Parts: sequence; C-alpha cells; structure tokens
Amino acid sequence: MTHGQRGQERRGGRRVVVVGNGMVGSRFAADLLAHAGQVPVEVVVLGDEEYAPYNRVLLSEVVAGKVDVTGLDLPEPDDPRVRTHRGAPVVAIDRAARCVLTGGTRPGAVAYDVLVLATGAAARVPDLPGLEPPVRRPGATRHAAEGPVLPAGVHGLRTLDDAREIVAATANARHAVVVGAGVLGLEVATGLARRGVGVTVLHGGRTLMDRQLAADAGHAVARTLAAQGVDVRTGARTRRVVVVDGRVRGVEVEVAGEDELEPVAADLLVLTAGTVARTEIACAAGLTVDRGVVVGDDLASPDDPDVYAIGDCAQPPEGGSGLIAQGWDQSRRLAATLAARFAGSSGAGSSGGGPSRGADAAAGSLTGSAGATSGATSGATSVGEGQRPVLGTDVVRVKATGLQVVAMGVCGARRAPDPAQRVVSLSDPDGGRYVEVVVEDGALVGATCVGSPDVGADLATLYTRRTPLPADPAQLLLRPVAPAAVAVTSPTHMPSRATVCHCNGVTKGDVVACWKDGARTVEDVARATRATTGCGGCKDVVCGLVDWLRADDARPAEPDQAPTAASPVPTV
Repeated sequence: MTHGQRGQERRGGRRVVVVGNGMVGSRFAADLLAHAGQVPVEVVVLGDEEYAPYNRVLLSEVVAGKVDVTGLDLPEPDDPRVRTHRGAPVVAIDRAARCVLTGGTRPGAVAYDVLVLATGAAARVPDLPGLEPPVRRPGATRHAAEGPVLPAGVHGLRTLDDAREIVAATANARHAVVVGAGVLGLEVATGLARRGVGVTVLHGGRTLMDRQLAADAGHAVARTLAAQGVDVRTGARTRRVVVVDGRVRGVEVEVAGEDELEPVAADLLVLTAGTVARTEIACAAGLTVDRGVVVGDDLASPDDPDVYAIGDCAQPPEGGSGLIAQGWDQSRRLAATLAARFAGSSGAGSSGGGPSRGADAAAGSLTGSAGATSGATSGATSVGEGQRPVLGTDVVRVKATGLQVVAMGVCGARRAPDPAQRVVSLSDPDGGRYVEVVVEDGALVGATCVGSPDVGADLATLYTRRTPLPADPAQLLLRPVAPAAVAVTSPTHMPSRATVCHCNGVTKGDVVACWKDGARTVEDVARATRATTGCGGCKDVVCGLVDWLRADDARPAEPDQAPTAASPVPTV
C-alpha cells in the first residue's frame, strides 16, 4: 500500500486521528470539539467494531437481564468536523509518513497531525492448559485484535458480542464457573444467578475483590453472594480447563492443603481475570510500552510529541486504574491541551512535518480531501493548572442485584498503616454489612462500604468533593450525612446543587438547565449533560426529573428551590 510522499502540501496541522471508538475515544472527540469552539479542527475516529460507541460498563447488566443492548448506545458528536469509521481496525502506525494503516472491511491509510490512541484493553486469557489458541470456529468473524478464539462455552466479557454470546449460552447452561472475583467477576456471577444458572466463583486470593476490600469486607460480600446461591471459593487457583470435543466441560482447581486437583463441572466458563492493555500497534511503531503505552503528565508518548494515549491502553505516571472515570478525565485534559495548542497556532509548519495528501490518496482512503486550513506548532504542550488528574476518579462501584459495594481512595490492600490517618469501621459480616472510613487532616481519603447503599452514596460524595467532615467520623458509619433521602418522585425538594450523576458530575440544576434549552427526553439529557452514560445508576433519578419537568411545563413556572441547610440531599 502506498503511504504517500512526505513534503507535499500540509492539511493545516489540525487533523486529529483517534484510534478507538469506545467510551474514551468517542468521548475525546466530543471533548475536543467542545474545547476547540470555532477553531478549525478535523477529527477522524477509527473503530474496530461495526457498532456505534456503547457503554461497556453496563455489559454485566446485559448479562443479568437488567439492561437491553439497545440501551447501551452513547451519544455521538453531531458535527461536520468529525468523521467516524466503524469496522476500520488500525493495524499499523507509520510515524515516518505520519499516517495509520487500517484493515478489516475498510483497508486504507489515514494521515494525521496528532494521533490519539484510545485502543482500550482486552480481557486477559489466563495461560492455562485447555486454553491454547484453537482453530477458529466455523462462522467466527472476530478481528484478531480482540484476542484468541476460545473453546466453545468459554467467554470473556469486554464487548457487546461477548455479552450476547454469554446470554445465549445461559439458555442451555446448567452450571457456570466464573474465574476471578474482582468487580466484573462478582457482577457476572450475580447476573448469571439471576438468570437461574448455578454459579461457582473461583478466586486465587484470600479475599473477594482483594484489590479494594479488607478481609472483613470480603467476608460480608461472600455472605451476601451465598444468600443468592452463589458458591464462592477463595484460595482456589484454576490450573486446567477441561475441554472435550472443542467444548468446555469444567475446570480443575488447586486448593490449599489438598494434594490433588479438584474438578469443578461447568458448561459455561467466564474469564474475569483482569485485562491487558491493547498496545500491539504502539509497540510495533517503536513507542515505549510497559503495562500500557507509556505517557507523561501531558499524556504524550516520550518517543513522539504528536502521539498521545488515553484510557485503558495508557500508562500515565500515576498508573492506570482501569476505571472509566480516569479515562474520561484524561479525555478532558487532553482535549483542553490540544484546543489550546490549535488556538495558539500562528500557522507555522511543524518541524516534524505534517500528514501528506499522498497518504489519503492511497487506495481505500477513508478521509478524502477535506482538511483544516491552518498550521499548528508541533509537540506536546506543558501541563498547566487544571490539567492534572482530577482527585476522586478512583471510586469503584459494584453494580449487581442484591449486592452493594463502594470503595474509594486508600482502602483494602492499598491502605498501609499511617499514623496520620484515623480509621473507623463497622463490621457486620453476618449481616452482609461493612463500613470503613479513613480520615486525614479533616478530609475523607478513603472508604469502603458493603451493604449500605445510602451511606456509600454519601461517602462517595464526601470523597469526590472533599467536603469537611463531622468532628467524630464515626457518625459517617451508620447514618447518611444529610437527612433521609428524598424519593425521586419528589424532585421539588432536591436543591439545584444536588448531584444526580456522580460519574459525570451532573447536578439537578444541570438537568433543569438543559431542559430549558430544549431537551425533552432522557436521551436528550444524556446528550446534553452525559448523565446516565457512566455506570447507569442515575437513570431512575434522571427519568424522575424528566417526568417532573414535563409535568411542570403545564403549570406556571416557579423558581427552582434554592439549597438551604435544611434541604435534604437525595441519594443516588
């Protein structure tokens, strides 16, 4: 394939190519347009999958039957400056020619001035006998970048197709084994149990969710799962997957104190043993790769100032959390950086050269000849105030039927003894309840909450807002910070500052404002504010607000209730 000739006329230095059309890549495209304003910029988004961007966080809800796949779609930018190409996996980066090469059903070359990698992560497939890469099953159409084709009955859960396949498998499955007891593993286990499938969870660690939970908190979770009929086995290491005639029949497990492996029958095996950053094309292009694509505080590669990485594929100095909040924060920061760079451009050419027209003129070009009109200075801008990672983006929530877990900051295995910190806890494992708060200098720096959703919601608000705490932090353990929560059916009593969507920081006032600007449905509100596009936990609240606003349109408008000390704050 011809890559084009360097030195031909530049496109103006403002073409941004985004590799990945997932939750972070699609968000970045929208963020960049919002920050750029009237500054000319061209954005090309290249996605592996044939689908529009969708909410991966809610895939476990699809498995549980609580959310339909049609409810996962995320808002996309409706702007002529953005071109999105689905089914266009990027197979290589040509840094010398400043273009990327695509495969799949849309082979071609796409030139860039700035390249943003948002390739995400793939489900980790443990190196176990029985999971050797098999011959591709007849009819399988997945792209190689999605990982090896597994034996029939063995699934990860990372894509919409994964969720659909697991749901289809539950129709005939009698017993499922879930390998791994992190957040996703517990959500999948409860979801399968909700569908009437027998479930065994196998976890090699001593405690469930041992990255976030201490032993007592893990015991409380285990008791809750047992009450739902889920068989939980900790300290059980999966050593072999039993496959007969290409289909899974069970696993063999090493149990402490036992000389022989213990067989566990299964006709459905779900692997939730973590993820692996998708760094193949970055590594092949000579970019520094470790656990992810190594980037600095400015999210640029140290090897190329015009190549950035965000989301699960990136390895920033503070490390990757695997949480969508971190990826969205990186999206916002990088969008602000690039918008400032483009706005400050004097039209001078980049010392590194720009993308050539020849790259787009190659056979199968995805972009045609449209381009921005002015140049830009090359290189990453320095990180200024407001571009550092936002505190409070490490709140972990389990979305599972009958199981409420929230963990944030210093907690569980991440909490080392510190004399400057005060730790207060309530442990009630038999009741499936555990609450712990960690306080330092009058602020909440960490918390764990199992089985008390109202308290957990209040602790998350205190943590993300760095709100001052009561003199006695024990008051946080048993009662909400504010008076009793207001039902969604009474939004009149919600102050405008009340947070409706914690994932995106959307308040009641934001929802009311977008309604006044013309939003009339939950989908309209999602497009305008991004509420409901994260964990999905706020959807009922947003629906209640929309219903209230619709009914209120029939009455004379009244001023929104101002927040007061006595105003109850709703729990979301």
